[in-house]
Amino acid sequence: MFHRLQINVAAVTDSLANAITTTNEAVVTEKTSLFSVIFSGGIIGQIIMTIIFIMLFFTIYLYLERLFTIRNFTKSDDSFMSQIKLLLSQGKIENARMLCQSTNTPAARMIGKGISRIGKPIDDINMAMENAGKQEIYKLEKNVSVLATLSGAGPMTGFLGTVVGMVMSFHEMAEAKNTRIDMGMLSEGVYTAMMTTVFGLIVGIIAYVGYNQLVGRIDRFSQKLEADAAEFFDLLNEPVE
Repeated sequence: MFHRLQINVAAVTDSLANAITTTNEAVVTEKTSLFSVIFSGGIIGQIIMTIIFIMLFFTIYLYLERLFTIRNFTKSDDSFMSQIKLLLSQGKIENARMLCQSTNTPAARMIGKGISRIGKPIDDINMAMENAGKQEIYKLEKNVSVLATLSGAGPMTGFLGTVVGMVMSFHEMAEAKNTRIDMGMLSEGVYTAMMTTVFGLIVGIIAYVGYNQLVGRIDRFSQKLEADAAEFFDLLNEPVE
């Protein structure tokens, strides 16, 4: 009975080992087949797919980099304008200027430009603050236009791969002449046409959505700066207590 139990344990162990080996082979085969499908369009298709993957990398990188930059850049202190209003109403212009210098936000830098021009014509103050606001917006818009370019370049590169793939397929059909045409002869061109289109559209969708989201955030921040500037001019027009 003990000998029979040893035989059963050995059989179960062999079965488990075979199952694990089969599973590993299936995973490796799946990974290999996916990679081979993506890059199975011949040398031209592989070049186009490489370009598209480079575009995809830059699209994701630029979107995340700008997203976190804009998120950190647009953080503001809700009590800042209240403190500026209190200081200006008390005639403490120098204290207000020092507060702007110690507050590292776009609104503080813009308001600081305005405070440094107090005593000059209102047009000079307005121009200084407008230029400061434009500089802050320019920092946020850096490289955002690249996403707009990628949103168009990605699908167009994919469509280029589609045309190249179809040309390859028709070329194979022409070379076959009287030989019976099968799908194996056309597979390289078809893979090039399909895979480049799919991944080109993926690049375009990510870049397009990311671009519009970032532009929306920048527009909202620009409106907030304009509101802060308008509030500052209202403070200047208030009588000093």
